[in-house]
Amino acid sequence: MAISRPASPFWRFLYENSLILVILLLTLGTLAGQFVTGWHDYNDELQDMGLAQLSAGQYFHSGHFLEATFENWESEFLQMALYVLLTVWLRQRGSSESKKLYEEEEVDAEPDSSKKDAPWAVRQGGWVLKLYKNSLSIAFFLLFAMSFFLHARGGAEVYSIEQVHDGKAAVSTWEYMGTSRFWFESLQNWQSEFLSILSIVGLSIFLRQHGSPESKPVDAAHSETGK
Repeated sequence: MAISRPASPFWRFLYENSLILVILLLTLGTLAGQFVTGWHDYNDELQDMGLAQLSAGQYFHSGHFLEATFENWESEFLQMALYVLLTVWLRQRGSSESKKLYEEEEVDAEPDSSKKDAPWAVRQGGWVLKLYKNSLSIAFFLLFAMSFFLHARGGAEVYSIEQVHDGKAAVSTWEYMGTSRFWFESLQNWQSEFLSILSIVGLSIFLRQHGSPESKPVDAAHSETGK
């Protein structure tokens, strides 16, 4: 069933971008909640250690907030980077998250630079096009690398405060990356992201959600692969 186009430019903008706008609001809302609760929780820890508590502004720049935020972002970006790449080559019979098993897919076709609305990089060709053809996975891996480092940097600050309080030496970012604590924090998040991929790939074989592009049609056979 076709949906009528909103007459107002404002409502048309909201409708055409509603998915990203709602998810952005959810992200900012939960990030704000994390900030407030994390601020109070960390001040409780500092008080228990006999250290000065932090103002909201100080907490925003603290290692605790940095570590908590980017520890999670790191795993999300890794998940998406690997998912984008793995779905290029690997298949799963019956899953809506897989490309078709043997048929050609539109996404595998070489870009057509003669298309009027083709992106600039496609029309440019050469190394620019080659880079653009892989830009999505590259962007996710760069975001992962940035988050991985900021997780380590924030974690090193928190870990060093605890070490000094216990009469031990502080550590650098690189030294913290060699601790079991850092890798425990990373791996516990990575495995949860891989589990979420496993869930959507596997459950979409047998289960349906009417109206969702992430699901096969409700009347599709379990063996039908792809959208």
